[in-house]
Amino acid sequence: MARKPAGNRKLFEEVGAEDKPRAEAPKGGMIDAGRRGARGAVRIWLMILFALVMVMIAVGGLTRLTDSGLSITEWNLVTGAIPPLDQAAWQAEFEKYQRIPEFELVNPNMTLAEFEFIYWWEWGHRQLGRVIGLVWAVGFFGFLVTRKIPPGWTGRLLGLGALGGLQGAIGWWMVSSGLGGDMVDVASYRLATHLGLAFVILGLIAWYTFKLGREDRELMQSRRGREGRLFSISTGLMHFAFLQILIGALVAGIDAGRNYTDWPLMAGGFLPPTPLEIEPVWRNFFENAGLVQFMHRMAGYLLFVFGIVVWTRARRSPNTDTRFRFNAVLAMLVVQMALGIGTVLYGAPWHIAIVHQIGAVVLWVLILRARFAAQYPKFQSVRG
Repeated sequence: MARKPAGNRKLFEEVGAEDKPRAEAPKGGMIDAGRRGARGAVRIWLMILFALVMVMIAVGGLTRLTDSGLSITEWNLVTGAIPPLDQAAWQAEFEKYQRIPEFELVNPNMTLAEFEFIYWWEWGHRQLGRVIGLVWAVGFFGFLVTRKIPPGWTGRLLGLGALGGLQGAIGWWMVSSGLGGDMVDVASYRLATHLGLAFVILGLIAWYTFKLGREDRELMQSRRGREGRLFSISTGLMHFAFLQILIGALVAGIDAGRNYTDWPLMAGGFLPPTPLEIEPVWRNFFENAGLVQFMHRMAGYLLFVFGIVVWTRARRSPNTDTRFRFNAVLAMLVVQMALGIGTVLYGAPWHIAIVHQIGAVVLWVLILRARFAAQYPKFQSVRG
């Protein structure tokens, strides 16, 4: 039988190579193969929690601005979810409120209809907390039972639930401070603790959402391009912003924003007239409206200057996306300072004050987002 001519073979070509099946090219992403979990679904769940916590912070601020926080004088985890359903129930709740100092010293002429208004604000605030807890529990245990939690994430997601439970306990600890003695509001330092933990929870959710938005292999590769100095200085900016948020909570807790409505001076001077009039002296840093507002102003100026320093450092980043994120931080710093000045000049009306508080949330998340880019810069071509 005649044999088919082999033709000219290429140099180093193996005899019979045409008879062997071609090996399949290796596929990328092997580091994420196997037990990767439902990263996308978990991320969507976290984004829902993020939105709910952000709304919770806004509703909490409005509850404070409308002086509604002490309208419900008991904490009942289950039965408290049901509001008064008839006139007798409303009257019973009103009588409980009439026994606390806020009614006796501030609102002795309040009517039942006016009480219902502040009651609904506080009830909505607590109800939203229950909804957040339910969304977390359904999501976490659902992913846990179906084994969809990505490796290494169970403890982190469980920690969010634990912090949420702690936040509920601190909320009642805060409210209880205004139910007795001569207090007509909640203790300002307890309010600062409550708001501070809310921002911690929001920040953790945001950071986890950022991380789950990219595959583990991509994060490992990005980490090689980490900008250490920029990450460190942005971490300092994050801590400074958190301190300013706590001081802002002290301002809100004693209505200090409504006492000195001139700017840049305070009652015509650099310092408020009587910054250390309360005894003992340390109480002035929590309860003296002039000194607390002065602290908030000075911290705001320093934060703005430090933000410019961080932005100047970020301009030297070779990564376009990182520079853009720090540009957003500086822009929001300008907006937030303008909102703060406007809040002071207009005597902290609720519609301006709440925008200022929401601005703090936006600035907080933008700082975290920029800090994440310094730690895990996005890949870009040589041309940028």
